[in-house]
Amino acid sequence: MATRSHMRAALFGAAALSLAFAAVPASAQIVVYDPTNFSQNVLTAARELQQVNNQIQSLANEAQMLTNQARNLASLPLSTLSQLQTTIQKTQSLLAQAQHIAFDVQQIETAFATTYGSASTSASGSGPIATAQTRWRNSVAAFEDSLKVQAGVVGNISGNGSAMSSLTSASQTATGALQAAQAGNQLLALQSQQLSDLVAVVAAKSRADALEQSRITAAESQGQEQYRRFSTRSGYQPGNVTMFHGN
Repeated sequence: MATRSHMRAALFGAAALSLAFAAVPASAQIVVYDPTNFSQNVLTAARELQQVNNQIQSLANEAQMLTNQARNLASLPLSTLSQLQTTIQKTQSLLAQAQHIAFDVQQIETAFATTYGSASTSASGSGPIATAQTRWRNSVAAFEDSLKVQAGVVGNISGNGSAMSSLTSASQTATGALQAAQAGNQLLALQSQQLSDLVAVVAAKSRADALEQSRITAAESQGQEQYRRFSTRSGYQPGNVTMFHGN
């Protein structure tokens, strides 16, 4: 009898335990931990994170590249072209004011065929004197023109120095290749303008020197012609002349 009672109690307990497990909801069931699956999930997440980081770095590089391109395409905010053109026009205006015999091939040819040519063997009266005076006036005017050009070029030095300082500063602080190139081009233009001023000074000075030397040469030719006429004049007899009588 006792054995049967124990069997019944055991069966009853097993049934009650089965009912108890059946009554537990699914959300409260115990989760089983799988180390292998967890490691794979971590590696997958790490790879995805690395891909995201790579994409972010790629976008950052592209943004920097676009920024650099924008800098390289930025134009230089400084321009001295108008100032240089004005300076060149002033120097050209001074050269264009050349008096009497200007920088013109036809005028030079005409002057040297008449005023600066060999002394005429038939000219008489006041003709040679008037020609000599014309040559003298031409020389004086040429020296005046030369001094004007030199004064104008010297006056350009201050403006050129200011432009050079501004362009050098702009070149050193250029944000891109285009700005640096434009600053360099303007510096070359400034040097060209300074060279043109130098050429103008040399041209004006050389003109004055050439006219003066031509005047001297023409005067020598005229003097020789006058001496020839004097020495061949009828009734002239060369001889010794005593200027002071001895005691």
